[in-house]
Amino acid sequence: MVDNDLVKISKLSKFYGKKQVLHNINFSIPKNKVTVLLGPSGSGKSTLIRTLNGLEPFQAGAIEVFNQVIDSHTKNGWRDIRGKIGMVFQSYDLFPNMSVIKNVTLGPVKVQKRKVSEVLTAARALLKEVGLAEYENAYPRNLSGGQKQRVAIVRALILRPSLILFDEITASLDPEMVRGVLEILKKLADGKLTMVVVTHEMNFAQQIADQVVFLEEGKIVEIGGGQDFFDQPKTLRAQQFLESMSF
Repeated sequence: MVDNDLVKISKLSKFYGKKQVLHNINFSIPKNKVTVLLGPSGSGKSTLIRTLNGLEPFQAGAIEVFNQVIDSHTKNGWRDIRGKIGMVFQSYDLFPNMSVIKNVTLGPVKVQKRKVSEVLTAARALLKEVGLAEYENAYPRNLSGGQKQRVAIVRALILRPSLILFDEITASLDPEMVRGVLEILKKLADGKLTMVVVTHEMNFAQQIADQVVFLEEGKIVEIGGGQDFFDQPKTLRAQQFLESMSF
């Protein structure tokens, strides 16, 4: 693995029963950069991103992450690694019976064994940064979709992950809410976090991508630099995809 790569995926294949959904996937995720996974619906983007923290097992190939190699035969290999990987889903996955501040602080206190006072200070600073300072005692049922998604982002960030994964986090939001969430992700990208993002928001992808991995039918069609991919895609299929998107 090259020194500036945080993750290397080699010959990775994934099956659901007899159906192969990822075919011989090979690419690396550079440190302190944003890698965007693009492709039509059903191309395998969400499945692929979920293999990067062990949520989806794979049947062939290997993932090297934080200098540890995990293959299809590795048992409990993700246990020590998951604490360094944050993930935000489109479904928020907040605990409905816990306040915002409890949702955010539970992981660092219970799992990472950090001091409650330090975690509370960090949580309040992050909530302020995303415009939710006054909602720390609110419950998820009292929040809009955009507010819930911002809480989910804070909950991931407070764990101080080395890698953070975003899977279609604006898919269930109204257009007005999308703008606020994407502005937060843009700030994170500018802050040089290592991020992998699955999105259909083409303007946003173009703004933040350092690397684009374009998939179709579970196969990588093209890998390119962020701006290069949008300005001069190398494959006809990528050209057709970009022409079909309104941005």
